[in-house]
Amino acid sequence: MTATPRIAFLASPIDEAQRALAELIASHGQHEPADADILVALGGDGFMLQTLHRYGSLGKPVYGMKLGTVGFLMNQHGEGLLERLAAAEPAVLRPLEMVALTESGATVGSLAYNEVSLLRQTRQAAHLRIDLNGQTRLDELICDGVLVATPAGSTAYNFSAHGPILPLGSSVIALTPIAAFRPRRWRGALLKADTEVRFRVLDPYKRPVSATADSHEVRDVVEVMIRESMDRTVTLLFDPEHNLEERMLIEQFTSG
Repeated sequence: MTATPRIAFLASPIDEAQRALAELIASHGQHEPADADILVALGGDGFMLQTLHRYGSLGKPVYGMKLGTVGFLMNQHGEGLLERLAAAEPAVLRPLEMVALTESGATVGSLAYNEVSLLRQTRQAAHLRIDLNGQTRLDELICDGVLVATPAGSTAYNFSAHGPILPLGSSVIALTPIAAFRPRRWRGALLKADTEVRFRVLDPYKRPVSATADSHEVRDVVEVMIRESMDRTVTLLFDPEHNLEERMLIEQFTSG
């Protein structure tokens, strides 16, 4: 990285983020993402995930500034950007790869930095079989849905579904049911990150199911395979006093 990094500023469409974008470009200039040393994303967590999906293949570190409603993956918006970038601590994230087979025979692939979720498409509960590394571990899960979350995503939808928060670097993923009806008391599982998880939809015509990798939805799936990506990582940058690992600890020791 050069002494004065080349920065690509990216912003969500909300007015506050657009105003900050104009001010930062006026102060620091603007570079195309492919030519930049650092990407600075202005918005909330949703915009950060969009940025990672769009530009993650460039391999550039991303520093987020919160200018949205939810900003767990973001730093606070404030002054002294160059100093903050120089002092920032990296967090390396490895996404999940999803490959979904649909009722029509199409195969759709996508990455998920937070989670892959399977959800019922109608008021009928989903009936799913779960295989791990080719071995059936649960013959039938009757539920509203189920998800597989990365450590970085474990504080998002996974946590809302009563799944565990996973430490960064733990090489573990969370398999968490959503409103499980049977087995009624099944709370999910912690799995090694290199586990291949395969869901089979047992009654796709009467009980259709969709699969969503972060915000990319595939409807009418009959089978979904999920595994940690072997060749893709992204690096997020955080202010040292409030890095991602610290935020995850705070989340676990905060009531309410």
